[in-house]
Amino acid sequence: MAITLGGLNTLSFAPSLHGGWLELAIFAGTFWVISHAPTLRAALLAGGIFGFGQFVSGIWWLYVSMHFYGHMPALIAGAAVILFSLYLALYPALSVGLWHVCCAPFGQRTMFPSWHASMAFACAWALGEWLRGTIFTGFPWLVSGYAQVDGPLAGFAPLIGVYGVSWVLALVGALIIQTVMNVSTERGVVAWLMPASVVVGLIVSGILLSRVTWTQPSGPALSVRLLQGNIKQSIKFDQIGIRHALATYQRLITEKPADLVVTPETAIPLPLYETPTEFRTTVQSFVDATHTSVLFGAVGVTITKNGGENFTNALYGITPESSILYRYDKHHLVPFGEFIPWGFQWFVDIMRMPLGNFARGRAIQPPFIVRGQSIAPSICYEDTFGEEIAYMLRSQLYPATMLINSTNLGWFGNTIALDHYLQIARMRSLETGRPMLHATNTGVTAIIDSDGLVKAQLHRFTVGALDVNIQGRSGMTPYILTGNITVLIISIVGLAIGRGIERHTCPSRYIRIGTNIYLSVSNF
Repeated sequence: MAITLGGLNTLSFAPSLHGGWLELAIFAGTFWVISHAPTLRAALLAGGIFGFGQFVSGIWWLYVSMHFYGHMPALIAGAAVILFSLYLALYPALSVGLWHVCCAPFGQRTMFPSWHASMAFACAWALGEWLRGTIFTGFPWLVSGYAQVDGPLAGFAPLIGVYGVSWVLALVGALIIQTVMNVSTERGVVAWLMPASVVVGLIVSGILLSRVTWTQPSGPALSVRLLQGNIKQSIKFDQIGIRHALATYQRLITEKPADLVVTPETAIPLPLYETPTEFRTTVQSFVDATHTSVLFGAVGVTITKNGGENFTNALYGITPESSILYRYDKHHLVPFGEFIPWGFQWFVDIMRMPLGNFARGRAIQPPFIVRGQSIAPSICYEDTFGEEIAYMLRSQLYPATMLINSTNLGWFGNTIALDHYLQIARMRSLETGRPMLHATNTGVTAIIDSDGLVKAQLHRFTVGALDVNIQGRSGMTPYILTGNITVLIISIVGLAIGRGIERHTCPSRYIRIGTNIYLSVSNF
């Protein structure tokens, strides 16, 4: 059953049509399953099986990247997805194991859900997801809170971020089972009414909080054009692809003026000094003549102390009548795609990735200023790390009023990865109370408003430009100010309290209420 629940949980994420409600039922079912794990080993296995079911069904698109575009043999690519899913499954197994240790340290039994068991489950689950998004540079894909972007718990995002939403979600699921079990054992109205009331209260609070405005309009609205060149990944780094990209983006950039024009990540897959003179002069002349600012993706080059070159994944900004180029270098790099973890050079050689070893940009970099609006860029994978964006905003003297994510998802074809990535970008808008300009090579290119709603988007795998007026916003959400520290403190303290409560429970006092089901007297 655990693997089925894990697989079904993938359906909670985009492009789902049920607004996050399915996920509430799945987490209730998951808590039911682990509550019937009589030993720590059984609990670990249940958590791991759930995780494997979710990840193997939710990150299969990596096979497309490795096999169709990385030219890895199909068998090896498939095995890599399975092995990676097994690794990721360790984290939900860890969460369930932590929960079991805190709530059932006295040997074999099936646990009756209690208040501290429900709270400990929420704490353990959020902590496990945070660890998955942190260890080995992190892989926070399919974090449970993302599925609530259109769900009833979305309103908690500006307060405690995506991991906090996961915490609330897990608590709601556990309390649903606590309510059902209390009803089924006829423990009295109060016993089931209290957890049921908390469930309703959390859901209503999430819905009401989503109507709270945490930021306010700042400065004039900008006319923005997001460009989608639809350069095929199979030719992107070949000479024919480079020539096609230069011609396409030169045409799209100079086609129509706007306050800001944005291209996808590595729209120009060359170091800036290798771009043709015609491209540079044509774009600069257009910028000066129309007072348009342009932010475009290219390969950055930094000269080292010994005269060598370090390549970066960069965004360059051009503003009217200015000889100074703005530059943003990607800080949070993708393992294997942009840097080679120690001992894995053989993997990159199989993948035949060009420019697979970028240098890292600084954690805090200046914003790009356009007509009084301060814009914070990020590139591709960086958008999945909400804490880093929050840290950047609270570290700036004048926090950015807009977010930009420039990315190339052509590596993943027409798969659910594109929907998931747009959902992640929407969560960043919810957390920060700021609009997100989401420029991609093949889709989904979109403008996301400060409330996390998609204002406009382009069709996938088409060439075009998305023209929208967007309003910058100032102000600090609670999440910007505290980042993930709030949910981490709650989770660690909650687990410690759960462990302390259970240590004072007498292990020998159980009442049998059915086949293999025992209740501790402390639950009454």
